[in-house]
Amino acid sequence: MPMSHPAVPLVAILRGLAPEDAIAVGEVLYQAGFRALEVPLNRPGALESIAALVQRFPDALVGGGTMLTVPHVEAVYAAGGRLLVSPNCVPAVISRAAELGMYCAPGVATPTEAFAALDAGAHALKIFPCDMVGHAGLKAFNSVLPAGTPVWPVGGITPDNMAGWKQAGATGFGIGGQLYTPGIALDELQRRAEAYMSQWRSLAAL
Repeated sequence: MPMSHPAVPLVAILRGLAPEDAIAVGEVLYQAGFRALEVPLNRPGALESIAALVQRFPDALVGGGTMLTVPHVEAVYAAGGRLLVSPNCVPAVISRAAELGMYCAPGVATPTEAFAALDAGAHALKIFPCDMVGHAGLKAFNSVLPAGTPVWPVGGITPDNMAGWKQAGATGFGIGGQLYTPGIALDELQRRAEAYMSQWRSLAAL
């Protein structure tokens, strides 16, 4: 059984999260309402941060980003992570994560990649880089994808531009440097997190 779709489909991308900061950062995001936490593997300490977050927030969907290989999948799974996020579409990586019961959100930028990802077992599609696809492109994606396919634009998402993407068919978002950067003050992180969550609630109510 795969992990279920996150209750709030906003993925906090915690690039460069140091293990010693993981719990404090996670607490702020969890209290704000985030239930999906991604720690990209292309910075030191990622697996330790994932393990710490999994232990502290057992009901959140925690996992890795920039997962490019099957060994990345195995390592994140061993750390307790149950979310796969990648910038690209590699069917072998997706299918291994799906086989392990992880929630898979690989990156796609074309319909060909989108269908290959779904065929491999993807549960959601990370539209990346979303500016390259654009609103018109996302609408075209949604005209051919199976009904109900979660699509999450990623790349430069701010509270101010979420509405346009939602109108184009986005069902969630991945949020990176506009939310979290290493060393950010926790009160500033809280302010940003609450701004995203407030905007999401407003859009979800429409």
